[in-house]
Amino acid sequence: MGHHGRYGLNPVRAGGVFGQAGLAGAAPRLLVVDDHALVRHGLALAIRVRFPAATVFEAGSLAEAVRRVQSVGNLSAVLFDLQLGDSNGLPGVQTMLRILDGVPLLVISGSPDASLITACIQAGARGFLPKGAEAEVLDHALPIVLGGGIYAPLPRPGAGPAQAAAPVAQTPPLVPGAMEGLTERQRDVLKLLLDGQSNKEIARSLGVLEGTVKVHLRSIMQRLGVRNRTQLALLAAKSGLTM
Repeated sequence: MGHHGRYGLNPVRAGGVFGQAGLAGAAPRLLVVDDHALVRHGLALAIRVRFPAATVFEAGSLAEAVRRVQSVGNLSAVLFDLQLGDSNGLPGVQTMLRILDGVPLLVISGSPDASLITACIQAGARGFLPKGAEAEVLDHALPIVLGGGIYAPLPRPGAGPAQAAAPVAQTPPLVPGAMEGLTERQRDVLKLLLDGQSNKEIARSLGVLEGTVKVHLRSIMQRLGVRNRTQLALLAAKSGLTM
């Protein structure tokens, strides 16, 4: 994780499973998988510095990661590079998820594209960490993921990097039949939201007042059982919502 990270974070207290000063429960056992040794060592070191009680293992390829999972056992989470030399992209993530069989996996990548983040979460990843983020992101992401939640940045397409990262502790399941109950205009608003547009941009696109957009969003969130825009976007990613 670079010292000049570019992703802003909503403040979230690093508590629950373990916090910045140490561990509240059993010490986590983490596996860092990246084929660039300096990146891998740097991330592992950042974890050890921020969470001294954690045990951190390393692997430089998908094959080595599989061997590590089988030999180490009882892992708490895996941080997995999306672009490994022996397994690029989503297929490698899917393979690792099958091997982990329920152990949380956080994808790390230098390309925080919105569609890529969505695909990884939809495949079953519990988090997505941009390589351009600051090391402090670990204080937020790891406790959330180890606590059973999802952590993912939600960059706006075409916007500057400062627009990003939103942690979510829990994302509720999609209410059955909820999408069918949305009006046509609510569907338009939701589509533009999932495309990364702000309320003002949605209002401009639809030719309505920004206040009208906010009313529609409140109705959509109530209908789908979520509390904020981030939960709504992650619910869409997890549930494969299409408009």
